[in-house]
Amino acid sequence: MQENLYKEVDIRANKIKELKSMGINPYAERFEETYSISEARELEDGVKVSVAGRIIFRRAFGKFMFIQISNIYGKIQVSLSINEIAEETYKFFKDYVDIGDYVGIVGEMYTTQTGEKTVKTYEYKLLSKAVNPLPEKYHGLTDIEARYRQRYLDLVSNAESREVLLGRSRLVSFIRRYLESHGFVEVETPILQGAVCGASAKPFFTHHNALDKECNLRIAPEVYLKQVVAGGFPRVFEVAKCFRNEGMDASHLQEFTQVEWYASYWNFEDNIKFFTGFIRSIVKEIRGGQTIVVNGEEFDISKDFARVDYAATINKVLGFDVLPLQENLDELKAKVIATGMFDAEEIEYLKSAGAVIDYVYKRKVRPEIVSPTILFNYPACLVPLARRSDKDSRVIEMFQFLINGEELCKAYSELVDPVIQRETLEDQAKAKASGDEEAMDVDEDFLLAMEHGMPPMSGLGMGIDRLLVILYSQPSIRDVVLFPIMK
Repeated sequence: MQENLYKEVDIRANKIKELKSMGINPYAERFEETYSISEARELEDGVKVSVAGRIIFRRAFGKFMFIQISNIYGKIQVSLSINEIAEETYKFFKDYVDIGDYVGIVGEMYTTQTGEKTVKTYEYKLLSKAVNPLPEKYHGLTDIEARYRQRYLDLVSNAESREVLLGRSRLVSFIRRYLESHGFVEVETPILQGAVCGASAKPFFTHHNALDKECNLRIAPEVYLKQVVAGGFPRVFEVAKCFRNEGMDASHLQEFTQVEWYASYWNFEDNIKFFTGFIRSIVKEIRGGQTIVVNGEEFDISKDFARVDYAATINKVLGFDVLPLQENLDELKAKVIATGMFDAEEIEYLKSAGAVIDYVYKRKVRPEIVSPTILFNYPACLVPLARRSDKDSRVIEMFQFLINGEELCKAYSELVDPVIQRETLEDQAKAKASGDEEAMDVDEDFLLAMEHGMPPMSGLGMGIDRLLVILYSQPSIRDVVLFPIMK
């Protein structure tokens, strides 16, 4: 197989040399299209067209030939015959133009006896010669790693990949349109930042040479978006590239895309209502209805979502109340270990009460949540940027939306009290000093903005990659990213 590939590459390389020796540049400067492939397919017979694309199929019958040219949106059949072009011109195509090459076709639309819309070729132009052939017999890449590394070939040969990655563009476009139609304004915030804040995550660090200072890549846009709200923008959002130096699995990549929005004068219940309409609209836009299939199970998004009390569920699993123990890490660890659910080694390395509770949740609660569910009422130690409940300061006004054990979003009523915010961030700094690599810094610029006044607000962050995995029933987050990082 590899020997045949090398032979084919040599043949094509020689063709390129021959073309150049004949004064023909096999890499054209441009080509004038009058219709795209998709547009041409809708035309009436007899319409003159000029179309271009990559050849993905070729079959010759003596002095007549069919080819197919394609792009990401579709393909169209093209016929070449010595009845329409000179015999030497036909022979040139047959000898020098291969599957994988880009060609421009000038001709006329007609319909074959089998009902196939086709371009009858009057002229053609070789636009770009491919040295390497496409995957064998146009059956596509079967090696998973090759699909990710050579995504361009995956897109040419795999219809499912085309659907998913076109769907990604459609989804991001729809998100922008939906939010803008509800009064949100898109803004941009820095990727290079001077303080680690906005989420519990281990960051990537880099050195800024001109300023001679250490920076981190953004783990979340939250603290900057809140400052924009403080500047007078009532509703803002950002489609943000974020970076977290954590493990890789089917649900996580170090570089990912999320949308975050913030609305003045909302609380988390307002955000639940808004998100419910938002996610239903997305499913209708992308999947054409109100159902999605995850791991073979169908879910109706139009039905009311189940609600699960996070703190109460954790308490039930462990058999004791975790809320009074948020300030006593040692006692919390001891009681969790005493349940016998976990080995002591699993718990001992955790550096904060929030990390211990989150560990229990991820192993005993989250995997059991299959149907679309709103999870709410979280212990306060889990998120230092969220508003404490006026009824019970030990919990925060927060929710997450889950399907099939996957968290699609996190949202809460925002903490805007600068005194409490400083206390929570200083607690984070202590946790970091004790070895918690995911703890936040004390972001003085953010605190200064809060001290100048922030309105009540609620924000939400949703992973776009993870949502696509759910919408298209993909096995891994890498399947919805054009170029996922590889080893």
